[in-house]
Amino acid sequence: MAVNYGSKRIVVGAHYGLRDWLAQRVTAALMAVFTFILLAQVIFSRGPVGYDLWAGIFTAQWMKALTFVIIIVLLYHVWVGMRDIWMDYIKPVGIRLTLQVLSIIWLVGCAGWSIQVLWRV
Repeated sequence: MAVNYGSKRIVVGAHYGLRDWLAQRVTAALMAVFTFILLAQVIFSRGPVGYDLWAGIFTAQWMKALTFVIIIVLLYHVWVGMRDIWMDYIKPVGIRLTLQVLSIIWLVGCAGWSIQVLWRV
């Protein structure tokens, strides 16, 4: 008599395993590297640290593009974390789905706002 345990497995909660664990670590590492690059630009710049210095750092297109990529990485990092929190601690499906949809709307809005901020400078 063959028993098939895999067919009755129910995936519940935010236990997506290695993929999400690795995504959190990789996105955190990318954000840390970007932070060090940005700090190096500020530390090794000349003159007072003010608006002109910050605007100067972000005038180059490559820096705007890199910053936007890191913002997308940050938003994905936040999404994985928030999704796990909603799935682990909010048991009613309707409330959980509502919170997940609101989180997605908020994160997409933040991405749009960051485009405006970056390309307005």
